[in-house]
Amino acid sequence: MGEDVWPGIRRVLAPNSSALTGEGTNTWIIGTGRLAVIDPGPALPAHLDAILGAAGGARIEAIFVTHAHRDHSALAPALARATGAPVLAFTRAEARARTRTAAQGVAGTAEGYDRGFRPDIGLADGAVWRGAAGEVRALHTPGHLGDHLCLLWEGIAFSGDHVMGWATSVITPPDGNMGDYMASLDRLAFAGAARLFPGHGPVVADPAARIAALAAHRRGREAGIVQLLDRGPARIVDLVGVLYPDLAPGLRPAAAGNVLAHLLDLEGRGRVAALPPGGADALWQRL
Repeated sequence: MGEDVWPGIRRVLAPNSSALTGEGTNTWIIGTGRLAVIDPGPALPAHLDAILGAAGGARIEAIFVTHAHRDHSALAPALARATGAPVLAFTRAEARARTRTAAQGVAGTAEGYDRGFRPDIGLADGAVWRGAAGEVRALHTPGHLGDHLCLLWEGIAFSGDHVMGWATSVITPPDGNMGDYMASLDRLAFAGAARLFPGHGPVVADPAARIAALAAHRRGREAGIVQLLDRGPARIVDLVGVLYPDLAPGLRPAAAGNVLAHLLDLEGRGRVAALPPGGADALWQRL
């Protein structure tokens, strides 16, 4: 089971395909003797069996989770019980507090958050785990979620949902933050990884070009929002209708979350304001 995609890296694809997960969640197994697992994925018994089968009887010595969304983290407890391996992830309590404060109670679409997720070992930014599978360095990349990590290993990076090859990341307040996301793109670019192995979709062969394209996309989306508000105040639903005219209905909540994240970022920079402040149906206007 599993697919060898790079020396020492095997992919096991979870069967949870959707409009937001693409073909499914990529679970990565690294190492050639004792192994480590990155993003065990959703809590599906068949996927647990597939991971253990792909390990081929080799010992799994660590389980890494890039961020606490259920399609990445929910299987971690079961995999830990099956292997005895500890679960490692970013755990600072304040990781989610910043965007919760900024959102001022505005409802988002954060139903995918794994609120019961508790790793055994917390990884701070820059922390290094050393094992037989190699050396894994944690790079804190908040934006998609406040606790998001990219994981650096052997000159490549496992980029979770921060950078994917098949789609842009969803940035949904109160747990997502657009300003953090843009800064984290810069951090990942500076890391200089030769390849990115994302949480969904194919391997990114040219990280610099992909990161630059994502940053340009977000700057363009911000410019589009500002141009619309220059014409007059508008609500998020109205902005989504203009900015995403052909979007499938099931993706509109995610689009609304992205627009809200842009608006909150613009608000923090003194460029727009909401009336009433923090209301889910606020009328946004230029300053």
